[in-house]
Amino acid sequence: VQLQASGGGLVQAGGSLRLSCAASGIMFSNYVSGWYRQAPGNQRELVAAITSDSSTNYEDSVKGRFTISRDNAKNTVYLQMDSLKPEDTAVYYCNSKRGWRNYWGQGTLVTVSS
Repeated sequence: VQLQASGGGLVQAGGSLRLSCAASGIMFSNYVSGWYRQAPGNQRELVAAITSDSSTNYEDSVKGRFTISRDNAKNTVYLQMDSLKPEDTAVYYCNSKRGWRNYWGQGTLVTVSS
């Protein structure tokens, strides 16, 4: 099983980035997928999640700015991040889980400059 995250980088405040996470080795469409982030000195937190039937939920601070989506044909989950703020700076991790199966991608660094 592999989850390959990409799309991080350096962006100015107010800018946008799109993260992608491609899964292999699992029946991706059956999994709940999500994006987490971890800033220095902080615990990893859930940013957004999407179920197998594309129901979504978001952490309060990103509501209205971030959009999670999935393409089951491509085994990929996306996080569109708009109106980025310096406090969004963190390492972002993708995750897919179903029951006891819980898989993580490698992190991708998002840095938002003021």
